[in-house]
Amino acid sequence: MVFFVPFLIFTIVMIVAVWKIYQKAGYHGWESIIPIYSTIILLKIIGKPWWWLLMMLIPGINIIFAIWATNMLSKSFGKSEGFTAGLIFLPFIFYPVLGFGDAKYLGPYGDKDAFLSYSDKRTFDFEKPQQL
Repeated sequence: MVFFVPFLIFTIVMIVAVWKIYQKAGYHGWESIIPIYSTIILLKIIGKPWWWLLMMLIPGINIIFAIWATNMLSKSFGKSEGFTAGLIFLPFIFYPVLGFGDAKYLGPYGDKDAFLSYSDKRTFDFEKPQQL
């Protein structure tokens, strides 16, 4: 019971924080609690294609892609690499700061022009070549 109550509080705070992050990005909060689907939505938030989910399933490579995705999430809300380190090493502090704080979603990877394109067409992908 001594460990269960703090764990339960921690879990609830983290779920609500991520819920708020998804809402700030223009998605429904409930989309953050469904396994695998939440990762697909996260990839949409950071502007990456669905196949990144497959990369996140490969042992070893998944660590690189998870850190990369965390950095892109941080950048999407206008935060620095230092904030990314906080999201990785102190998630119980930095995810609530991102979710409950005054951070605004600036678009995938924090690019406002790309965000406007994404909002208009809903087909944004940073890995597609720019058409001139």
